[in-house]
Amino acid sequence: MIDFPIAKKTEKKITTHGDTRVDNYFWMRLSDEQKNAETPDAQTQDVLNYLNAENDYLEAKMKHTEDFQKELFEEITARIKQDDESVPVFKNGYLYYSRFEKGEDYGLSCRKKGDENGEEEIILNQPELAKDQSYFAVGGSSVSPDNKLLAYSTDLVSRREYIISIKNIETGEVFNDKIEQTTGGITWANDNKTIFYTKKDPVTLRSNKIFRHTLGTDQSKDVLVYEEKDETFGCSVYKTKSNQFLMIQSWQTLSSEVQFLDADNPTGEWKVILPREENHEYSANHFGDDFYITTNDNAKNFKLVKTPINNTSKDNWEEVITHRDDVLLEGIDIFKKHLVVSERKNGLTGIRIIQWGDNSEHYIEFNDPAYMAYTNSNPEFDTETLRYGYTSLTTPNSIFDYNMDTKEQELMKQSEVIDDTFKSENYSSERIYVTARDGAKVPVSIVYHKNTKLDGSAPLLLYGYGSYGASMDPYFSSVRLSLLNRGFVYAIAHIRGGQEMGRQWYEDGKLLKKMNTFNDFIDCGKAMIDQNYTSQGHLYAQGGSAGGLLMGAIINMEPNLWNGVIAGVPFVDVVSTMLDETIPLTTGEFDEWGNPKEEEYYHYIKSYSPYDNIEKKDYPNLLITTGYWDSQVQYWEPAKWIAKLREYKTDDNLLMMSCNMEVGHGGASGRFARYKEVALEYAFLFDLEKIKK
Repeated sequence: MIDFPIAKKTEKKITTHGDTRVDNYFWMRLSDEQKNAETPDAQTQDVLNYLNAENDYLEAKMKHTEDFQKELFEEITARIKQDDESVPVFKNGYLYYSRFEKGEDYGLSCRKKGDENGEEEIILNQPELAKDQSYFAVGGSSVSPDNKLLAYSTDLVSRREYIISIKNIETGEVFNDKIEQTTGGITWANDNKTIFYTKKDPVTLRSNKIFRHTLGTDQSKDVLVYEEKDETFGCSVYKTKSNQFLMIQSWQTLSSEVQFLDADNPTGEWKVILPREENHEYSANHFGDDFYITTNDNAKNFKLVKTPINNTSKDNWEEVITHRDDVLLEGIDIFKKHLVVSERKNGLTGIRIIQWGDNSEHYIEFNDPAYMAYTNSNPEFDTETLRYGYTSLTTPNSIFDYNMDTKEQELMKQSEVIDDTFKSENYSSERIYVTARDGAKVPVSIVYHKNTKLDGSAPLLLYGYGSYGASMDPYFSSVRLSLLNRGFVYAIAHIRGGQEMGRQWYEDGKLLKKMNTFNDFIDCGKAMIDQNYTSQGHLYAQGGSAGGLLMGAIINMEPNLWNGVIAGVPFVDVVSTMLDETIPLTTGEFDEWGNPKEEEYYHYIKSYSPYDNIEKKDYPNLLITTGYWDSQVQYWEPAKWIAKLREYKTDDNLLMMSCNMEVGHGGASGRFARYKEVALEYAFLFDLEKIKK
């Protein structure tokens, strides 16, 4: 058996606010220049040797599960419809859709003129573009207003830095225009020859500059139309549904600002709707002579106001939907005769339809105890049909066309599960509330096979995230069936730091209240045992990115509660990362975690930072996954973490890391490759439960 890797130790002392931390593995950090160099220097080679040693160790420790992993991979991918096709969306005279051909990892983007009887045009052939690429992803695509040109962006590295290309759909000619280092989004002006795009800072990867590009010109000639100089803000550009305005949105965690420009006049002067203010977030939609603004101005859960385009000051605001303490207003869709409002109440999503004419309203009804409902692609303005999606823990994703006048609806497509044994009625879902240690009622969504006994004998995987106000909605996963069919219970803890229970739920799980996130998850885990969903020794936890931070915190705080933990691309070196403003995304995160250059935040962040709180004690079985090219959470965070855990832990439990040397934060590209990692994760869990097939 191969010995586990032992990383070399090079002492580095970091003193902040008079407090000194010793980081023996700081040497693992490489610059982009080092990573991209043709010949690795000594430090780079040391890092590569260590990462490869960890991969070799993982392979050796899991070798006895290799056949099972292959079976799981084949089982998971066999449930996916090979020649799948999306529901067509009508826009500007064409039906747009994507489809997959059998055996292909990437899809074909297609359209038909007029209706289903039109001749198919393949406007973007992703399998062809992805050929011979170790990684491939399309960032965005946009058809010109005259329907003749397609602008699209691709990433071949997995750092979410996209190259924009432009092709003539009618001839297939790809123009010489190559626009590099962008966020991937593309917005057309109405003249069919001007596009706007956002560039990233090459070091921090902050979205900070918006350019105007004229077709047929070199990128060096592009005009900078806006630069976001506040390092805590990012920016983006888009077009309103009405196609009348181009919009620049600047944002940080707690503040935003929107500018607008007539889309017929791309070289004109941009105007600000409302200057940015601290703690004021807003977004704008256009209808008629007004902007409709979703705002949290004196409205924690947001309200909707409208204001004339020619005078957008607060003095002219007219309230359309008032603030409600128990309902979070998440967004709107505007149609000629209807306003559609996406809301969240008691942790569950709702869709509200309002008639412009008489203000009559109704909600679309949903029946599952835990579900996810959302408005889908609705580019057409003059229509009575709303396209929306629905899924639950037991219901595959379903796309409906809903008549907002008659309330009649048609199921357009339900994701097909290619498995003769699958029936939704064979699975049960529940929604319970766990009382956390401070009295907060934390929702937990639970699903299991009906044959699974809830007597404490079942293994249970508890998933959590709890950051950035991101709500973890209960959706169906055909992949998850491989767990449920083998007796696992699966649960999602909707902990504070998310926004499931409204804006306050988010605010109570960030900054100097971040410990609530970790306490909530631990309390939910204990409740799963207390309520006989599982028992001590059979409880598992999983989270990724900021959810990986959650995993790191809970194994420091309650290591004996979990038999096994899966931490994906984990953000675990919080203090050092937040002190270094050259690391991508750091400056925009201060309102989420706090700025450790302020002493109060430094000590608070240090109190939970997983890397800084490793102690000499037993830890649960742990599987860590990361990507060498990750731009969101740099590979060295999990690499340093596992090295320090190896140094300190006092147990013989599994401690393994998979570092994919070819990918970044999102993992492998393509439809199927990502499921090899899932098969590894499931094999890790099944091995601990002695499930062998």
